[in-house]
Amino acid sequence: MSKQPYELPDFYVPYPARISPHLEGARAHSKAWAHEFDMIDVPQAGKAIWDERDFDSHDYALLCAYTHPDATGPALDLVTDWYVWVFYFDDHFLELYKKTQDLAGAKAYLDRLPLFMPVEGPITETPDNPVERGLVDLWNRTVPSMSPGWRQRFVGTTEALLAESLWELTNISTGRIANPIEYVEMRRKVGGAPWSANLVEYAVNAEVPVEIAHTRPMQVLSDTFSDSVHLRNDLFSYQREVETEGEVNNGVLVVERFLGCPPQQAADLVNDILTSRLHQFENTAVTEIPPLLAEHQIDPQGQLDVLAYVKGLQDWQSGGHEWHLRSSRYMNKGGKAALGGPTGLGTSAARILSSLISTAPFRVRSHSFAPHPVGPTPMPEFYLPYAAKLNPHLETARANLLAWGDRVGITDGVIWDAEMLKGFDLPLCAAGINPDATPDELDLASGWLAWGTYADDYYPVVFGRTKDMAGAKATTQRLSEFMPIDGPITQVPANGLERSLADLWVRTAGPMTVEDRRTFRAAVDTMTESWLWELANQFQNRIPDPVDYIEMRRRTFGSDLTMSLCRIGHGRSVPPAIYRSRVVRAMENSAADYACLLNDVFSYQKEIQFEGEFHNAVMVVQNFLGCDRDAALAMVNNLMTARMQQFEQLVTVGLPTMFDDFGLADDVRQTLLGYAGELQNWMSGILVWHRGCDRYDEPSLLRRAGKPLSEPVKTFRIPHGATGPGTSAAKTYQLAGTRRMDGAR
Repeated sequence: MSKQPYELPDFYVPYPARISPHLEGARAHSKAWAHEFDMIDVPQAGKAIWDERDFDSHDYALLCAYTHPDATGPALDLVTDWYVWVFYFDDHFLELYKKTQDLAGAKAYLDRLPLFMPVEGPITETPDNPVERGLVDLWNRTVPSMSPGWRQRFVGTTEALLAESLWELTNISTGRIANPIEYVEMRRKVGGAPWSANLVEYAVNAEVPVEIAHTRPMQVLSDTFSDSVHLRNDLFSYQREVETEGEVNNGVLVVERFLGCPPQQAADLVNDILTSRLHQFENTAVTEIPPLLAEHQIDPQGQLDVLAYVKGLQDWQSGGHEWHLRSSRYMNKGGKAALGGPTGLGTSAARILSSLISTAPFRVRSHSFAPHPVGPTPMPEFYLPYAAKLNPHLETARANLLAWGDRVGITDGVIWDAEMLKGFDLPLCAAGINPDATPDELDLASGWLAWGTYADDYYPVVFGRTKDMAGAKATTQRLSEFMPIDGPITQVPANGLERSLADLWVRTAGPMTVEDRRTFRAAVDTMTESWLWELANQFQNRIPDPVDYIEMRRRTFGSDLTMSLCRIGHGRSVPPAIYRSRVVRAMENSAADYACLLNDVFSYQKEIQFEGEFHNAVMVVQNFLGCDRDAALAMVNNLMTARMQQFEQLVTVGLPTMFDDFGLADDVRQTLLGYAGELQNWMSGILVWHRGCDRYDEPSLLRRAGKPLSEPVKTFRIPHGATGPGTSAAKTYQLAGTRRMDGAR
């Protein structure tokens, strides 16, 4: 290879790497296994994917011996075979489909692979290439010792790894580079680390109890593990992928193009994100897992299994790092990662102290928030290519909402009064989101927006100031009980929060099917439960990790609530699998992120100065990058622009391609195009509302706080010389802050 494009950064590696005593046995076994299934020196479509020298130099047995140091010999053999298979699949797919850009052949190839992973029953399909034959052998050797729940999860992560390879191939064929939010989200699916997390359960002989397998804390452990594994791999593989293979799906390249910065600065920032994800992993393991086990009454063996799983994920991080430093597959010469301390077996522990010291300032900064004056936020020029429309019944809806608020008790002066409800003008938002709604539909939409906004204000006032997590959880549980799936409401409302929800539920759920009620209640529950996450961070005074923040912001904003109402309104014409497809989910997430970030820009002064609230994207970026408000604001606006451009690309290219891939009927196509139009109205309506209500402007904030108009104030800045994740790239962000980003090139 040519000269490295950058020096490897100083990685955060807080756990010592250990190695299995069964390494040599796994090496011999995996090589024999690869030969048996024609993965070495056997041409595929005229070209051998690996020769023996390739296989030996990659040393997948060393990877598995490092990442699963406590596995038994037979378990390590099987896990190593799985990794041989997945790396062979990756290279096989590269040669046959990525390099040739054969989308049709790739889709047919990937569609067959799930046939060799039945959750129940025998495999009935006949394999006809090394990938398929290897998968048959591995599946039959693995599933007998694992539960149906684990099999289902493993099938899901394996199918995601395989199917989303088409996303990578599409990007390569069009030369499209993803935006940072999209990249992290998709890399998690296609990169294989969630699949690796499942194999950790097998290797340590400890399954995650089914009762908690799909809870947020366990998902965060898997997601933070996955993001860290993938970003680390991107840092080591940039030269091979970008310079040799023409790959565009690499985190360093994504950041490099998004910011318009040199590879070294991009690599440093990617490493900062990696570090932040590992900090999130540690915080979740320490603060969220113990109460989760207690809440679900997990028995002692189940608790030990979870602890073994967490330890297994930690071992994987450290062991994977050591392997990347040694494998010929990667760029691993020079830089702090390779030269910052002793090398060789057993010396990884020497790097732990420097890892902890170098990241300590960021940890301290993340827990040091205090309310402070910031002044009015200068509004950037938002990129929104869709014209806003307003419902003609707006004035009637305004009057009706004020009467409704008085009737259900949300304007009693405790959280809101009538003047606040009037000034917040939620019917203006509803009229933009639903320009064609009937008067009754507009009243109902206004009511849901008012309830969600009121409840969002209620939680920090009632539970945040007293740090009453038990009370918040009890209220969240009670709110769910006012949304029965079948039958009448049996609880008696105790306050305006509950009375308003009960009223809205009866008016909304009445015409719905049982399945639609279940879907809609889950959307409301998702929003209310996300407010508990905000409270937990407030109690720790912890500004969240940027990736976790973006993903949770969709929930705290109530995005799924309004989108689910749209989907339910479409009736049964669209198959549920289409709503779960990558294109539709990406369209929804890009729209949600745009709206959430827009809200954060408008609410920055309200939250930081007046409420002491730090769940705001501008503040999260400030904290992560160690930059001032204006640089963070410009970066948030750039992310909004990138997400909007992705939304446009999905509507104009992604949806038509999906229509053809699935062979959808004309009525389904029209419904989905109509849904895209509804999301466009949703975004434009939300912008109109933010500009037209009095919830965020300084005079209204001061009036509600009982204070006179303030003098101009300087914006808050991170102290000069701040260090830790993000600060190495802060200047890059400030330089790139005003650039208009185009995620297509």
